[in-house]
Amino acid sequence: MILVNLLIDVIIPAYNEEDSIGYVIDDIPHEIVREVIICNNNSTDRTAEVAADRGATVIFASQKGYGSACLAGLNHIGQKSEKPDIVVFLDGDYSDHPEEMYKLISPIVDDGMDMVIGSRALGTLEKGSMQPQQIFGNWLATSLIRLFYSYTFSDLGPFRSITYDALCKIDMQDEDFGWTVEMQVKAAKLKLKCTEVAMSYRKRIGVSKVSGTIKGTLLAGHKILWTIFKLL
Repeated sequence: MILVNLLIDVIIPAYNEEDSIGYVIDDIPHEIVREVIICNNNSTDRTAEVAADRGATVIFASQKGYGSACLAGLNHIGQKSEKPDIVVFLDGDYSDHPEEMYKLISPIVDDGMDMVIGSRALGTLEKGSMQPQQIFGNWLATSLIRLFYSYTFSDLGPFRSITYDALCKIDMQDEDFGWTVEMQVKAAKLKLKCTEVAMSYRKRIGVSKVSGTIKGTLLAGHKILWTIFKLL
């Protein structure tokens, strides 16, 4: 894998992740990344300060929502005179292994892929890192995508890479829980070249704002299913 002259930016949505965000930033392979962008989504703790101290660019997404934070990151990138070749999305809770980013980049560089999903289902899960409702929800969502869009995914994993050109074609819109599935469904509809790589996954630091509560789980599940059918 040759990365000469490739520009790679990393977008990390973050809400109250002061205990984990430093670890995430530290473990990113900075030798291949132009900019790490922390999208601070109304955090009430020291997420922004910790991220800035680690050398990341901190932007503020005032509207609540996972997708809103990611969209703020894309808006930041869109204002650059020199756009990235690849954008990597990564959560700020330290459940993914940022040092495995090379595995996400390689299929784009070596095989001409448009998008690469880091699959927890294909990788190594630390015991307790995913709740039963998450595992079932991923299975259901990816089964529906395969049924209706004839694209095979095993996960809606947030750790993913995509070419900037593909992102522009997809035209992301979702502002909350439907972000990951919107990207995958639209990629399928556009017949983009997609693949998955097995990734490691561990227990997150802190309590999940989605799977950690019944309300969050139900809202996320409803939005994911609604997005799949809406885009038919």
